[in-house]
Amino acid sequence: MITIGILGGGQLGRMTALAAANLGYKTHIYCPEQDCPASHVSSDFTSAAYTDTAALDAFARSVDVITFEFENIPHTSLEQLQAIKPVYPQPTILQKTQDRLIEKNFVQSCDIGTASYQVVDSLDDLKTAVAAIGVPCILKTRTLGYDGKGQYKIADNAPATRTAAWEAMHGQPAILEGFVAFSCEISVVAARTQQGEIALYAATENSHKNHVLDESLVPARISDAVRVKAEAIAGTLAEALNLVGVLAIEMFVTESGDVLVNELAPRPHNSGHWTIDGAMTSQFEQLVRCVVGLPLGATTLRAPQIRMKNLLGEEALDVAAYLQNPAAKLHLYGKKEAKAGRKMGHVTILS
Repeated sequence: MITIGILGGGQLGRMTALAAANLGYKTHIYCPEQDCPASHVSSDFTSAAYTDTAALDAFARSVDVITFEFENIPHTSLEQLQAIKPVYPQPTILQKTQDRLIEKNFVQSCDIGTASYQVVDSLDDLKTAVAAIGVPCILKTRTLGYDGKGQYKIADNAPATRTAAWEAMHGQPAILEGFVAFSCEISVVAARTQQGEIALYAATENSHKNHVLDESLVPARISDAVRVKAEAIAGTLAEALNLVGVLAIEMFVTESGDVLVNELAPRPHNSGHWTIDGAMTSQFEQLVRCVVGLPLGATTLRAPQIRMKNLLGEEALDVAAYLQNPAAKLHLYGKKEAKAGRKMGHVTILS
């Protein structure tokens, strides 16, 4: 029996392990955190640092193929694993998407638009970049940022604002991005097999609270022309990366109908959680199919309209209110403590 190794023990790893079990595969979770959500549903579990070379070796030798649900893994660790067993998506892809500058350069090399951006390695760089891009703009760390972390909005030209923004980076390499006046935020999840077969999920319209995804609506309320552009972008990037696995592309839709790429995530994505109940094949099952060499499943919608609501913090304590709706499907992640803003679960409503 094939055992799939999964780096990362959060909810994405948990839902991937559940999908693997449905297809008859075992999973082995590798995560520094004890009692992590994915460990509750996996066949085996290793708790060790992502830099523990001995533990990584033992993990790789215990599985047949490796994937990940967590992006902030040292590239050298993935290379070590890849020397022993196949790793999908490939470490070279993660290396591109871990750094916002490399990622944006790559997207633009594919003739796909992004927000304007400048490299910032010092306060003087920031002053020059703000003058070139204009305000408002957003200063971001190049690495290790997610859910709004590592970001600072610059809303005016006051010198104190630029100084405060640079100090918030704590000396880390950064990138300044121009502010995009968008009509909506959307995402498309793409899956691609080892043989080059591609499947795309319906464009998803996303709304955020405090930089954290709050709700996703499928299909997105966009024009056919915008939908075609978004799907073309997803397919182009999956091909250009030679992706094996799943890739989420977050995009801005401007008032004029342009589609600009914001970020890439070469793993299952929060905005694709609706696929568990709302699509013929979930994004998690697609990932399993990709890494073990199976054909892709259909991405057909199972309802005319689908809404996914993240349950953040104490929202997960009152699940009865959601379950009064017979069309609601509840997913809780088994996390120990409901901290403010923490993703504790989600509910999907099929209409």
